[in-house]
Amino acid sequence: MSDGAAQSSSCTMPPRRSLFCKYFATLFVAAVVPLILGAAVEASFGYRDQRRQISAVLQADARAASDRIEAFTDGIRDQLGWMVQLPWSAGDDAQHKIDALRLLQQVPAIVSVSLLDETGTERIFVSRLHLNRTGRGIDMSTDPAVLGARANKVWYGPVQYQRDSEPYMRIAVAGSLPAAGVAIAEVNLKLIWDVIAAIRIGDTGYAIVVDDSGHLIAHPDISLVLRGRASSGSFGRIKHLAGAASEAAVITGDQGNPVVALSVQAADVGWTVIAMQPASEAFASIRAALWRSSILIAFGVLIALALAYWRAHRMSGPIKQLEEGVERIRTGQFEHRIKIFSGDELQQLALRFNEMASELAISQQKSVRIERLKQFLPSQVAELVEHSHELLEGQRREVAVIFGDLRGFTAFSTRNEPDVIMAVMREYYEAVGAVTTRHEATLIGFDGDGVMLLVNAPVACEQPATQAVRLAIDLQMTVQSLAGKWCDAGHAIGFGVGVAMGPATVGTVGYNGRLDYTAMGAVVNLASRLCNLAKDAQILADPTIAGRVRDSVPLASLGQRTIKGYDQALEVFAVAPADLPLKPPGSGQRRREKEPQHH
Repeated sequence: MSDGAAQSSSCTMPPRRSLFCKYFATLFVAAVVPLILGAAVEASFGYRDQRRQISAVLQADARAASDRIEAFTDGIRDQLGWMVQLPWSAGDDAQHKIDALRLLQQVPAIVSVSLLDETGTERIFVSRLHLNRTGRGIDMSTDPAVLGARANKVWYGPVQYQRDSEPYMRIAVAGSLPAAGVAIAEVNLKLIWDVIAAIRIGDTGYAIVVDDSGHLIAHPDISLVLRGRASSGSFGRIKHLAGAASEAAVITGDQGNPVVALSVQAADVGWTVIAMQPASEAFASIRAALWRSSILIAFGVLIALALAYWRAHRMSGPIKQLEEGVERIRTGQFEHRIKIFSGDELQQLALRFNEMASELAISQQKSVRIERLKQFLPSQVAELVEHSHELLEGQRREVAVIFGDLRGFTAFSTRNEPDVIMAVMREYYEAVGAVTTRHEATLIGFDGDGVMLLVNAPVACEQPATQAVRLAIDLQMTVQSLAGKWCDAGHAIGFGVGVAMGPATVGTVGYNGRLDYTAMGAVVNLASRLCNLAKDAQILADPTIAGRVRDSVPLASLGQRTIKGYDQALEVFAVAPADLPLKPPGSGQRRREKEPQHH
């Protein structure tokens, strides 16, 4: 890293604190955090245990209230069942009325009783609030109570509020025989208050009962029940929150204070019993434990302050040495070494630091060697020379070979000065190198104005034929753009390309002072011959390449051509993509001569 870059990096560093402050804070936190975590874990386990215990208590009380409510409704159901034991017959109205009046005396919660015959017609109606009726009355066969009782034998109606205050519900029971009819009782639910008022959870806990719509049925404060639907909004919310939790949950109670609540469903009637206890009372023991833990933590903090202050002083010196060493390594001084003789982990850290510096020096030397190799070898080959010598050993592989050659270069070089020739060659080589890098190919080497490229070795690719043709097209178009500029400068230079694919022997050749990665075989000679046959702006391919890319690249068959070194004529194909002009601009002024090339 240069000095200017180092200074720029240093300027962007945020303001730093002293090592003493950092390690003092670290040691202090290391001592205090375990105390806090220990207290937090203990409080967490205590909270869960306490919550589990509260859940058990609330579950027991809510279940007991639910059982008593079920006993209450089951008792009324059984009493109504006795009213529909026998079928209706002529002259039985008086006896049925006596039975209904006796039921009102036995069950104070029942406000009225309606007895219906098998047709659903009311025959007897007795009530505490209205006049009694005897004889055939209204037809109630379509009443929901009658339909529900006939379908399920027992029907529990929704909670209703008379005069929007006291809660009532209807219970209907059908006889075992259709002729026995149906008995319907209207029940005052205010009497369930006795059941709920008797429940005490801790000192201030209590229970409530709501129906499936969230309407209040029973509460220790009976005035809330007598308000009817006006107070049902908050209790519906409590029912929803308590029912959504699988165990006791902390919610906002009906009085606006946090409570621990748990709900239990009452069978048959569809009501919900919710047992609640104020959170302040439920978790009083946890708060006491937290106060005790806070005192212990405060005492531990004082001790941690003293120990952290002492230890930070002992550590700041070696740490500053390490910090200085890191800074020097950052600036590239890999020969720097740290000397610490504390006999503890800091000394071991210094040894590891020195080892790291040595490894960084070795890594830097490797990077320098690779950069030097890249001046003579393709970048892929240079990396493999340094890291994977086995991949560069001689092997047989299917490769795609691309040869490119400038047309008219010999005449150009004889008529121009060396600086003009070198300027043209620099542009040419830079363009070839850029195309090679874009397509991740291997540049085997330059031979004057000729170039040889390799695809699928030493780095393999999935579709070498397609990649090779795309590289050739890109190469031809790039060089043709340069040729247009050269033509404007009065230099008649063209470019031809040959592409072939087949098995070849690839590997490194040379001696200790110089290695070259190359390919040998008939496919190399074929690509060179095709390049010689190619005219300016033309790309010629062998049948193997043509067969692989026929579906993706436009090709034109040039017929059978005699290839030097081959016994039989070979079909040659010209690559003719739509965006590759057959005659680039200015080509009419160029000389179409083809000088002999040597590869």
